[in-house]
Amino acid sequence: MSADDATGPDDVPELREVVQRGLYYEELDEGVRYLHRPGRTITEADDVLFTSVTMNPQALHLDHAWAATQPFGRPLVNSMLTLATLVGLSVAHLTRNTIVANLGFTEVTFPHPVFHGDTLYGETTVPAKRLSRSRPGTGVVTLDHVGRNQDGVVVARAVRNVLMWTREAHEAQEGGGR
Repeated sequence: MSADDATGPDDVPELREVVQRGLYYEELDEGVRYLHRPGRTITEADDVLFTSVTMNPQALHLDHAWAATQPFGRPLVNSMLTLATLVGLSVAHLTRNTIVANLGFTEVTFPHPVFHGDTLYGETTVPAKRLSRSRPGTGVVTLDHVGRNQDGVVVARAVRNVLMWTREAHEAQEGGGR
């Protein structure tokens, strides 16, 4: 190795940086199904902790003996945990650092129960999007989230509207994307 091949701290080439983020408004396309992986296995500990932290004393989530006498014969995962996990599965893929605000949910359904030990997989489609009329540099995007268990059965669906940055406006606001 010659002296010309050596590199010191001042000789390190400038590397292009890639920051993990969601997608900008213009990168979200209608007619695409975004599959969020990996899935998340919901444990009994997850359910009991979430149920306790949210002050929900529902016996369906906490009392195995009582839940065994109910129609499903065993405890159900708290549906709010299912919803939170479904939305959370989409964040790194779609909205991490590119969302301005969650505007709300227009529909939430739980067509099949989630049980301890089930794995939740998420997918999202974009049925509609439009540029914001009141906030330049942003767009309103409708996200249709679907949660499926390990057998492919739909266990949750949530339609929500979010306010998303356009790339140009966000980079200008952040000072060049940093």
